[in-house]
Amino acid sequence: MTAVHKANVLRVSDGLFLECVRAVAAGFPAVTYEERIVDAMAALLVRDAAQFDAVVTTNMFGDILSDLASEISGSLGLAASLNAGAEHAVAQAQHGSAPELAGGDRANPASLIGSAAMLLNWLGERRGDDRLLRAATAIDSALECAIANPQWRTPDLGGSLGTKAFGARVAALLGAVPAAR
Repeated sequence: MTAVHKANVLRVSDGLFLECVRAVAAGFPAVTYEERIVDAMAALLVRDAAQFDAVVTTNMFGDILSDLASEISGSLGLAASLNAGAEHAVAQAQHGSAPELAGGDRANPASLIGSAAMLLNWLGERRGDDRLLRAATAIDSALECAIANPQWRTPDLGGSLGTKAFGARVAALLGAVPAAR
């Protein structure tokens, strides 16, 4: 677990954040815990993101670092997101809205499709519903297959498919692709 902060400058807000994270971390001695200043963390993500397993940070730094990590993976359009609590969850494309792309059939819908799969998985786990878990797996597998084929990608990934055509391709692959999980 890596806690990312800027407590050297934001002494009150990030100081409180670190105090809380340290208190929780102390209750889990089997979990390796480390801290990084956000500036260094950005550089470390670019250099070798694989060295990090789980990152906890404030909303602002999390937003910035998750966008950076998404670009490292290939595109901000690939970043699925789930805001999950104990009782409720909200799925959304990590990148938020893109008003400049609205109505132009140019946006990559992979993030939103992946977010829907994450929500189905979350619901399936909480409800013990295997149908929801299988649906999440099927969507993930179809999405992975579509992204893997250069001819089926959207322009941000070097392809030529628009939003609708990419979504239709993923839908067509549902059930046709073996489940990856």
